[in-house]
Amino acid sequence: MPLRFAEPAPEAYQFPLTIRHLLDSAMMTAPDQEIVYRDQSSYTYREFFGRIGRLASLLEGVGAEQGMTVAVMDWDSHRYLEAYFAVPMMGSVLMMVNVRLPPPQVAYTLNHARAEILLVHRDFFPLVEAILPSLPHVKAVIAIMDGTEGALPSYATGEYEALSAAASPDYPFEDFDENAVATTFYTTGTTGNPKGVTFTHRQLVLHTLVANGPGGGSKAAPGFGYGDVYMPLTPMFHVHAWGVPYIATMLGLKQVYPGRYEPDLLCRLATDHKVTYSHCVPTILQMIFQAADQTGKDLTGWKLTIGGSAMSKALCSEARRRGMEVLSGYGMSETCPMVSMARPDAGETDEDRIVAQLTTSGVTVPLVTAQIVDDAMNVLPRDGKARGELVLRAPWLTPCYTGDAKASETLWHGGWLHTQDIATIDPDGTITIRDRLKDVIKTGGEWIDSIHLEELVATAEGVAEASVVAIPDAKWGERPLAVVVPKPGATITLDALNAPVEAAIAEGAITRYARLERFEIVAQLPRTSVGKIDKKAMRASYAEAPQAAVA
Repeated sequence: MPLRFAEPAPEAYQFPLTIRHLLDSAMMTAPDQEIVYRDQSSYTYREFFGRIGRLASLLEGVGAEQGMTVAVMDWDSHRYLEAYFAVPMMGSVLMMVNVRLPPPQVAYTLNHARAEILLVHRDFFPLVEAILPSLPHVKAVIAIMDGTEGALPSYATGEYEALSAAASPDYPFEDFDENAVATTFYTTGTTGNPKGVTFTHRQLVLHTLVANGPGGGSKAAPGFGYGDVYMPLTPMFHVHAWGVPYIATMLGLKQVYPGRYEPDLLCRLATDHKVTYSHCVPTILQMIFQAADQTGKDLTGWKLTIGGSAMSKALCSEARRRGMEVLSGYGMSETCPMVSMARPDAGETDEDRIVAQLTTSGVTVPLVTAQIVDDAMNVLPRDGKARGELVLRAPWLTPCYTGDAKASETLWHGGWLHTQDIATIDPDGTITIRDRLKDVIKTGGEWIDSIHLEELVATAEGVAEASVVAIPDAKWGERPLAVVVPKPGATITLDALNAPVEAAIAEGAITRYARLERFEIVAQLPRTSVGKIDKKAMRASYAEAPQAAVA
């Protein structure tokens, strides 16, 4: 029999899953709730709704239309939140520019996305001035002076707040196809130019609905919902700030936007506004610890989701010692990003087991299907032992790399999105990322997980932070090199670094080939533009080094 379909009434409303409708509930229930920017300004949701209309009106006034790319270069701000809604709601495409990329790559991404209108914070005026001659598609630049006096750049069409104040708040937002592209941004990548990903209105709405409540269904995990106060500690240019601004706005929560990250200010804002929920990469969490020590900030009760790179057990334990509620999540730029969240057992009382549960990649959120496969796409067992590449399906995964058919085919080989992460999946569905395909250390026929090894090294006496990469070896092919940041005043020795490794070898938890022979001491580990440890840079730096530090 053929499929059956309902016959709607002639005037039945065909509800599209578009970003505009994420505002519906907050407009009804939270018009007087507060949105705060640094210690400079605040306004209500009622004013926020009007400012969304004003932004759309001013953009239309400088030539924006459906399908056009509007790019934002700003810190985490109320203005960025306005762009998260206004730009896609008018049918344009919001481009979130990674302002930490080298200028040639910033120019490349703007040209590749065919950005025609730029919203630019004053901190990035020198960057724009340098690359503007190489941006032939740009027709208007809106300057964001951020409350300061001074002349606008000669290339600016006008100033954000002045143009907004003069624009109408009553922009006629209309319904359109939910499959229209809403956002685009560029992955940092490991080789070549950044790759563009896109997400539709339907994808973002579904992601928002499912990601609502990062704690998932576990009573033991730090939840997120009505009554919380939200402050992002992840750049809003990076994967929609993990989608949380959309969730917070949908729920009508108080939101606090810190602008450019300044550790002392973050602690002060968290205290003054009683922030209860944030999200960040491990590096930012360490920065918060340091700022709290300097300012006396009590971190008790602050809930954080940690992603971007693995949260070590030591970092998790330190956060819990300070009274914070933390857990890990997993996702990628290509996945919008949410894929899975840690789900600790509410009945668990052993602290070591709790920390172990909180630092896994967790279980998939609803509507995500995950498998591990071998090189031939054969599905491997979910026994917690078999290791393979994690592949995914979900309704919000990017369908392609924009304009790169070959890379898109690789991304979606076999009908599954390939993460390039090596993982195990337990019988209960818990995913543990063991390593990146490119980071696995292959030595003498054995495979060493760099993530596991660096977690061991990080617990060694005197170590503040550590990373492990593969370096070429004439005899073994590759050998592990530990790159270590010492604690103040500490002396690092090879024996000290190997102490936890030897213990893990004795327990059978890691191969004996993981025993370190070389290490390097650095003042700080190199980072990518989004705060992840840059193993590519370290591999390149030490590949030719004839002798690393020993005892």
